[in-house]
Amino acid sequence: MYDERFSGLRRRGFLAATTGAAALALVGCGGTENTADQSGGDGTPKRGGRLRAAFAGGGASETLDPHLANLFADVARAKALYDKLADYGADLSAQPRLAAKWESNKALDRWQVTLREATFHDGKPVTAKDVLYSYRRISDPEKAFRAKASLEPIDLNASRATGERSIEFVLKRPTAEFPNVLAAFGAYIVPENAGENASDFDKKPIGSGPFRFVSFSPGRSAVFRRYDAYWEGAPHLDELEFVVANEESARANALLGGQVEYAHELNPTTARAHEGKGQIEIVRLRNSAMQAFCMKTDRAPFDDKRVREAFFLIVDRKELVDGALSGAGVVGNDLFGKGYEYYAADLPQREQDLDRAKALLEQAGAEKLKVTLDTSAVAAGFTEAASIFRDQAAKAGVTIDVKMGSKDSYWADILDGGTLACYRSGAMPIEAHISQRLLTDSTTNATHWKHKDFDALYQQAQSTRDKTERAAVYKRMQRRLYAEGGFLIWGFADWILGTARNVKGVETKAPANTLDWARFDKVWLA
Repeated sequence: MYDERFSGLRRRGFLAATTGAAALALVGCGGTENTADQSGGDGTPKRGGRLRAAFAGGGASETLDPHLANLFADVARAKALYDKLADYGADLSAQPRLAAKWESNKALDRWQVTLREATFHDGKPVTAKDVLYSYRRISDPEKAFRAKASLEPIDLNASRATGERSIEFVLKRPTAEFPNVLAAFGAYIVPENAGENASDFDKKPIGSGPFRFVSFSPGRSAVFRRYDAYWEGAPHLDELEFVVANEESARANALLGGQVEYAHELNPTTARAHEGKGQIEIVRLRNSAMQAFCMKTDRAPFDDKRVREAFFLIVDRKELVDGALSGAGVVGNDLFGKGYEYYAADLPQREQDLDRAKALLEQAGAEKLKVTLDTSAVAAGFTEAASIFRDQAAKAGVTIDVKMGSKDSYWADILDGGTLACYRSGAMPIEAHISQRLLTDSTTNATHWKHKDFDALYQQAQSTRDKTERAAVYKRMQRRLYAEGGFLIWGFADWILGTARNVKGVETKAPANTLDWARFDKVWLA
C-alpha cells in the first residue's frame, strides 16, 4: 500500500499502522539490571542498564535489512545498528554523519564526499567501496528498496571511489540539494557484499551504528548491545531492547506497568491523562505530521483556482486542530514544512472568511457546490477531520459527502482517484516534498499539480549554488502554492512519546524521522 509519508513507496499506513493483538510480546524482559551507578541526579549521563522500547511492529515478516525498513520499529532498529552518510536535523536540513564533509563542483553535477574514520562492528573500516556497494544494492531495479527513488539523481555507473574514504558522485543533472540524497530515508551503509546470503541481516547483521547485534525474533523482540568503538562515542546504555506492542493501549500499559521504559506513538488522550501527573513523562515532537485536504487541480470543481481559494477560506484551522487532533498540534497555512529549512514563514496566516469564500464560489458558478471527500480510518484523526470540515463547508453553502475508504488501499486509491481527500505526511525536506509531489513527472503527485513554469523554478533552485538565492526561488514557489495550490494544509500534529521517569536524554525538539528521533545512543537511565 502507498505510504504518503515516503513518496513512491507502497506500504500500509503511516509507518506504524500495522495492528494486531493488544498483548505485549516481551522476550527476556525482566526488571532492568543496571550494571553501573544510575543516580544521574545532577543530570550527568550515567553508563549502564538495559532500556526496553515498545513500538508497533510488522509481525513475522519483520527484518533487520535496513534497506527494507518501512515501519517506525524498522527504522528505529536500523538507526541503532547502522549509519547513513547524512541525516536530517530538526529543521530538516542535512547534517553530516558517516560523511565528514561534501563539496560540489561549480556545475553542481559532481560531488566529492569524504568519509570520517569509522568502523563496522567486526572492526573493519567503513570505506568508499562499502558506500558504493550499498547505493548500488539499494538501486537494484529488481528490488523494492525504499531509498531507490531518492538515489535516482546519482549516475552510479560513473561514480567512483577516489580513495579509501573518498567518493566522487557523478549526477545526472545539477542538484544543489544533493546532501538530502545522502540523508534519504533508508539509505544506510552496509559492508560490501552484505545481504548476499538471506540470513545476513536477520542472524548476523553488521553495521557501523552505536549498537551491535545480540538477538532478533521477528514480531517480538530485538536486543542490541553497546558498540564501544562507535565513531561518535559509545552509548550510555549497556543494552537496548525493542519489543513489539501493536496496540497503543498495550504500549501505554506496558510503560505504566514498568515492563518498558519507552513507548512510541501514544495518542493525545493518553498524553492528557498522564502529562504532568508524575508517573511517566510525556514527550511531544512538534511539527512531525502535516495534516491536509488534497484537491485534484486537474478536474472539476478544483480545476478552477477560485474554488481552491474558496476552500482555503472555508476551513477553520483551529477547530480542526482542537477536534481532529485533540489539540495536539498547531494550525497550518497551506504550505508544507512549518519550521523547516526554506519555509516561507512571512506569508500571512490564513483565517476563515466565509463571505469571501461564498463570493469566490459564486464567481466560479459553484455557489451550490456538492463534492465527495474521501477519508478512511487509515490514520488517526482522518474521519474526525472529514466530519468537522463537512460542517464548516455547509456554512458556505457547500455540501460535502464523506466517503469512507479501505484502510488497505486508501493511499493508492486517492493518488489518482476522486477529487478531494484527507491527507497527511511525515517530516521531509521542503525540497523533497516539491520534487516528489509537485512536479509534472512526480510519481506521487496527489494534487495533480502540473505546471511547466513551476517545474522550471525547481530546476532553477537546484542549479543555484548560492543558498540565499536558492531560498528566494523556493519562496517564489511557495507563494504560488499558497495562492493556488492543491494542498489545503490545516495543521501540523505532534508525535507523542512516553518514557519512564528515570529515562533521560530523549530529544524533545526533533520531529519524527529526523536524526534525533528514536536516538537511543544519547539516552541513559538515571
